[in-house]
Amino acid sequence: MAPVELLSSTIASTREALSKPGEVIALLSLTVGVVLVLVSSFVKTMIPLRWLAVASCVGFVIYGALRPSIAVLLLNAALLPINLYRVAEMIRLTRRVAEVSPEDNLSGVWLKPYMHSAKVKAGTVLFRKGDSAKRLYMLAEGQVEFVEVGSVLGPGTIFGEVGLFSPGHRRALTARCIGACTVLSIDESTVKQLYYQNPAFGFKLIALVARRLSADVERLRHESGERGP
Repeated sequence: MAPVELLSSTIASTREALSKPGEVIALLSLTVGVVLVLVSSFVKTMIPLRWLAVASCVGFVIYGALRPSIAVLLLNAALLPINLYRVAEMIRLTRRVAEVSPEDNLSGVWLKPYMHSAKVKAGTVLFRKGDSAKRLYMLAEGQVEFVEVGSVLGPGTIFGEVGLFSPGHRRALTARCIGACTVLSIDESTVKQLYYQNPAFGFKLIALVARRLSADVERLRHESGERGP
């Protein structure tokens, strides 16, 4: 078939398709679905990304039903409830994180489901001063002491977060279990993933780091005042 004949045939087929309302809706739905998929490639936060996925699935479902295309219809009909569930989950978690006051920890709200639990014997050193900071910790049971400063942490306390944000990613203190402890931990890469999924979590974590650093500054001032000139 010559190029001119092929072009004429394509135009005729398009005109015939556009003369039918169902075909018009199908083509519009397909176009919307494709555009939303392209837009989603530029979105970094999870909730808008999931909403775009939901909308694109709806577009492809309509196209698959009207065209008809069974494969497109079944695939996107299966993906639609999954994306809706994820949207609801992320909205729920965002609200729960937003409700946490600055004085509360994040363990029961966001971090705990992603952390690994370990039973630790008395005297165990979780990390030493100068070690590479690769994990964030939460104390579930027992007590942990920061050896260099003598401060003791109780259950429910998140610690080890400062090292993750320090320029050299090094521990500033040594953490040792006073007695038998149950310690939860999460690796740095997972913390970063959670930040991208929910920036509200990132702000809460930064606030926690800021409070810890402020407390360290006050402690150093107090110690300096006691020593005198």
